[in-house]
Amino acid sequence: MTSRNTNQPVTPGASSALDQMKYEIASELGLTNYQQMDKGSLPSRVNGYVGGNMTKKLVAYAEQALASGNTAQILQSAPTEQIGQRS
Repeated sequence: MTSRNTNQPVTPGASSALDQMKYEIASELGLTNYQQMDKGSLPSRVNGYVGGNMTKKLVAYAEQALASGNTAQILQSAPTEQIGQRS
């Protein structure tokens, strides 16, 4: 099966920071060797907890930035993708 995932980090260099965040969250969840694990052999629920907690923390970070008046930084962080115009 060929992967059709076209998700790319919006910010160059963010991949390593996101990976580090993923491994830290996995460790917080008790998955101490998550980086070496075969993610395909894990239940989807386990991978979902890691990704869900990443999303929760990233949204909380953005909410804090917005609450402190950094709206321009958030709005300029990624281009708005128009409906039906996926690249």
